[in-house]
Amino acid sequence: MPGVREKEPPRARLGHDQVTMTGLPRDGWRDAYHRLLTLPTPTFLAALALAFLIVNATFGFLYMLDPKGIANARPGRFWDYFFFSVQTLGTLGYGVLSPVSLYANILVATEVFLGLLNLGVATGLLFARISRPTARIMFSNRAVVTPLNGVPTLMMRAANRRRNLVLEAEVSVTLAYDVTTLEGEKLRRFAELTPVRARTPLFFLTWQIMHQITPESPLHGETAESLEAKMAEVLVVIRGLDETFVSTIHARASYLPDEIIWGRRFADILSTTAEGRREVDFTRFHDVD
Repeated sequence: MPGVREKEPPRARLGHDQVTMTGLPRDGWRDAYHRLLTLPTPTFLAALALAFLIVNATFGFLYMLDPKGIANARPGRFWDYFFFSVQTLGTLGYGVLSPVSLYANILVATEVFLGLLNLGVATGLLFARISRPTARIMFSNRAVVTPLNGVPTLMMRAANRRRNLVLEAEVSVTLAYDVTTLEGEKLRRFAELTPVRARTPLFFLTWQIMHQITPESPLHGETAESLEAKMAEVLVVIRGLDETFVSTIHARASYLPDEIIWGRRFADILSTTAEGRREVDFTRFHDVD
């Protein structure tokens, strides 16, 4: 409609699935294991269930090709052959249905072999998904730029959502932005934003990640408008050793120019109770004053 500004599509973040890839060669089944590991849990379980149904339906139709090959199966009744396939694949052996012909026995042997392979793959996938160490680190949903000791400082918050320690935690902050060469070609550049404190021996509660915007900083002289014009993005990566799994974990977040608030500061979430214990109010974790 005239006079109504259409809503712009969301900016794609680095490493995010909003990026559309065209012309990328397909790896086929070579990368199927990785895809199954990275699927959301409901989708992964649905994929296993669908594969189970397809395999049993396929073998059910193959068993139907020999109407007298399965004892006590009613000829032409697909569900009899389907559930016989389920019993064979699951090695249940109720004894009501059984193969009697050579053709049926060959199919049973083939299905049992495939069933053992599928069981091994499914077990490995489930174990890998369950045992894989994951970080439960949350980041503030926005960043702020506010003076700290008279110096403009970019700040983000992070917190460990688990009640354990992340040892030797390290953080890196990077500015990604577009530049245009003299030939008119657009390139993506990355500049390190040195944190005030890049490492902490114990990450338990919260971490205020800060970068001072000094004359040497890549953010010096930048504004929200200039960062938007450069398609800028601030990337934050935390890595450390989970003391429970004794494995390296990592977490990441990114902030687009409209998610960086200038001239504001985060609300205070640390306090001390009457008993002298440290208290963290996570209900105000994302709030700014």
